[in-house]
Amino acid sequence: MFGMTIIAAADGSALGNPGPAGWAWYIDDSNWRSGGWPHGTNNMGELQAVLDLLESTQELGEPLRVLCDSQYVINSITKWMKGWKKKGWKKSDGKPVLNVELMKALDAAMQGRDVTFEWVKGHAGHELNEAADARANAAAKAFQAGRAPEEGPGLALGSDAAAPSAAAAPAGPAASAEPAAATGAAAGDQAGPAGSGAADPRAEAEEQVGDPDPDLLSSLEDQSEDLAAAPSPAQEVFGLERGRIREGLPSATLHPEAVLIDSDGRPGDPASVSRGDDSADLHLVDLLALSGRAVQTTIHVLGSTGSAVHTALWTREDSRSELGQWLLRHLQVTLES
Repeated sequence: MFGMTIIAAADGSALGNPGPAGWAWYIDDSNWRSGGWPHGTNNMGELQAVLDLLESTQELGEPLRVLCDSQYVINSITKWMKGWKKKGWKKSDGKPVLNVELMKALDAAMQGRDVTFEWVKGHAGHELNEAADARANAAAKAFQAGRAPEEGPGLALGSDAAAPSAAAAPAGPAASAEPAAATGAAAGDQAGPAGSGAADPRAEAEEQVGDPDPDLLSSLEDQSEDLAAAPSPAQEVFGLERGRIREGLPSATLHPEAVLIDSDGRPGDPASVSRGDDSADLHLVDLLALSGRAVQTTIHVLGSTGSAVHTALWTREDSRSELGQWLLRHLQVTLES
């Protein structure tokens, strides 16, 4: 037994999003676990990390504090899940909830639990978040390479805890915000105290009133959900730039008028960006969304050829009122002595 609140970070990663995906939760070097799939999304990884953490800690009977850099995951569990469940796991517009099997499993795992979620900014040096992110990314890279990921020790201090089930696994800038408390009620069905026989008057009132028709507020919440589920332009570009550094850049994603500046200050060869370094260690220095069509990244790279700072500008153009794909427009590599 831990004898205190368990604090853990949960994170997901996807190469390409969708693509090879990984997930991980981390308490310390002796208590962590990771996994993934050959094909998945970042949100699937984030959700599965929380689910596996809940299942791994279920028998300990301790309060759990989950650090998460995904507002989508936090809002899904603490704000949206109850409404989805009442509507038969559909949104107010009648469309099915994304990642519904994971959501149902999370709903079940939350019942009777004392869980608090806290948002932390990703890639900002938070120790637990960085550790979970590194393990989730390593799992995604393992699936990309066609090998099994390192699963980790699991919950070493809870050897008699129930083993996490795999049934729900898919086939296939403030440092933090105010914590979002979530118990079994956050997932929908909180009963009164065990054995008391007392009914919850709030639950009775809700049942008598019934589920109102979708209104402006619920429509706005659905829009928020859709926006949270989809990666932001900055997240998309960060994934592309991380892929360029580690895996190389396909010629189709290089802007025809791209400006490439090598570490010696001279115009670079387009072939140079097609080569990746899968052993590179990356640290995000800055991620700046200039607009919905332009994002600039600054990444410190420690790779096989030394240490350098990569500053890249990715853009996308309007085409018949639709945004095209992201293209690398400018890249400058600066070596560090």
